[in-house]
Amino acid sequence: MGLTVQFTVDCADPPRLAAFWAEALDYRVQEPPEGFESWEQALTAMGVPPERHHDASAVVDPEGAGPRLFFQRVPESKRVKNRVHLDVRAAPGLTGEARMAALEAAADRLVARGATRIARHEPAPPLGAGHLVLADPEGNEFCLD
Repeated sequence: MGLTVQFTVDCADPPRLAAFWAEALDYRVQEPPEGFESWEQALTAMGVPPERHHDASAVVDPEGAGPRLFFQRVPESKRVKNRVHLDVRAAPGLTGEARMAALEAAADRLVARGATRIARHEPAPPLGAGHLVLADPEGNEFCLD
């Protein structure tokens, strides 16, 4: 049996962050279990009180290739820089100004959905292709690479 990877993100608003990351990664919010038309219906059937219905959410790769991202509500807020972050490959195969233009377009799309720009790193050959650093709506850093 093969192992799979899931990334778990502690946050204040799981549905909001799941919607953001679904958009950022071309993922989709995970469907409710078979036999249920909605998560509300499934959670109610499982005995989860209504005030806890938004304590978690997840996004999945529609192709089934990428890892699942699970978002769970926690009481504390983010306080320091992430030790692990996601690199969103927004300009594969592009170099120079074409690469940076593609990254900027992706950044504009994500900023419109709640991300914050943090930094732009210009190409520095031979190893540095250039990238942008952003934060999601709750301040979790990620790179557009």
